[in-house]
Amino acid sequence: MMIEALIAVCLVGAAAVFLAPDRYAGRLAFGISVLPLVGSLFMYSQFDASGNALLASSENVAFYTRTTWIEVGELFRLDWHVGLDGISMPLLALTTILTTLAIVSAWTPIDERQSQFYGLVLFMEAALIGVFSALDFFVWFVFWEAVLIPMYFLIGVWGGPRRKYAAIKFFVYTNIASLVMFIGYVALVIGLGIDTFDMADVATALVVDGAAPSAFPGVSADALKTIAFFAMFAGFAVKVPVVPVHTWLPDAHVEAPTPVSVLLAGVLLKMGTYALLRFNFTMLADVATEFAWLLAGLAVISVIYGAMLALAQQDLKRIVAYSSVSSMGYVILGLVAYTTYGVGGATFQMVSHGLISGLMFMAVGVIYNTTHTRMVTDMSGLADRMPITTGIFLAGAFGYMGLPLMSGFAAEFYVFAGAFEATESIGTYAPIFTALAMFGIVIVAGYLLFAMQRTLFGPFSLETDYEVTRAPVHDVLPLFALLGLVILLGVAPELAFEMIRDAVGAIPAVGGA
Repeated sequence: MMIEALIAVCLVGAAAVFLAPDRYAGRLAFGISVLPLVGSLFMYSQFDASGNALLASSENVAFYTRTTWIEVGELFRLDWHVGLDGISMPLLALTTILTTLAIVSAWTPIDERQSQFYGLVLFMEAALIGVFSALDFFVWFVFWEAVLIPMYFLIGVWGGPRRKYAAIKFFVYTNIASLVMFIGYVALVIGLGIDTFDMADVATALVVDGAAPSAFPGVSADALKTIAFFAMFAGFAVKVPVVPVHTWLPDAHVEAPTPVSVLLAGVLLKMGTYALLRFNFTMLADVATEFAWLLAGLAVISVIYGAMLALAQQDLKRIVAYSSVSSMGYVILGLVAYTTYGVGGATFQMVSHGLISGLMFMAVGVIYNTTHTRMVTDMSGLADRMPITTGIFLAGAFGYMGLPLMSGFAAEFYVFAGAFEATESIGTYAPIFTALAMFGIVIVAGYLLFAMQRTLFGPFSLETDYEVTRAPVHDVLPLFALLGLVILLGVAPELAFEMIRDAVGAIPAVGGA
């Protein structure tokens, strides 16, 4: 019942923070968030699952609970079904770590309606834990949709001048995407005569037993699977986001307060790639391999186009936001490779990017708190006035560029090694796709080095009248924590990759590689 305990603590804590006076809300939320953080780290240390939660027996899933929730005669059954494998365990730990650090980073910029802000953050943490642990589709979908509610208000109430536009755009894009995905999955299950929405049972019916004939007249089972695959892919691609359905992301990031950007880039984007791995690339692996060349092309386009967009930006937040589009392209490329290192590297990249993007957004937030601007053209020479923040910002940028001994290097190495050998899924063009994606690193280095050289070095200059002062300790400590984790996973990637590799080991065989 460990997973249920984490969710309950977050929900009860959210209610308590909502009712607390504003002046105590931030510290109370931090204290409450430490409980699921400690709990998840304890679960991580005790983790003993083997195999994949959708492709292995329930006895091999950690912290497993399954009990009947809703039963409608013999038509269908909904179960409360949760558990963790080597894919979901690192992402759950990432969620609790970033939530706690985001709460601390909010102490400076959030100065009104604090109890509501921190209560929504804890509520969102509960929903995110549910997304990464639920193994029944309807339970998972309830948590998936629940994440949208607090994020909408966190952007729309505490965001920048265009916050309402950004919040509505975020909600419309992601809600329509969820509807398309939902229709695709339900049509797949009903059309193939599967009498349960449990994700493990559906995966077994599709992968092990083979799909039954389609119940829809004039639509074959293969055609139904293809339609369902692209419906779900379209829905999840918005959340990732994949080019060309990425346009909501820069607006949401620019208008969102820094702690919300940390959670948006660090965790919410991983919901999309996690769902792609669970649904599209596990349940419908035969369709994924059939269209692998198309998916690999989309991945490369996202990498290159996202990096080029970042190169053209002058707002530090937009630079980091478009960097996320580029980084998520590597995840798609690794998934479509259908090799152990490709899929494992994609999962490791989810964790690595969550830490690095969180670090970069927090560093940008500290710079904005002390200068009141994020525009590259408005400032220079900050290294002399903000040496600690500058040093950490530099380290985070080098992590994005794949500097050895940092998690970004390990993640990209795994992805490229797996994609280069993906001749059975992508085909003979796999090395070309991989080489094109690797070129994205050059562009990343270009825009990050330009931004750092312009803002951090040279003679000091600031276009605003705001005096640069030393950042509070609670603004800087989360940066040290994230940088430490980035280096730790870069030096010892097996701390996460070992359990990830065990969980994804069966997926290449499912994909025919």
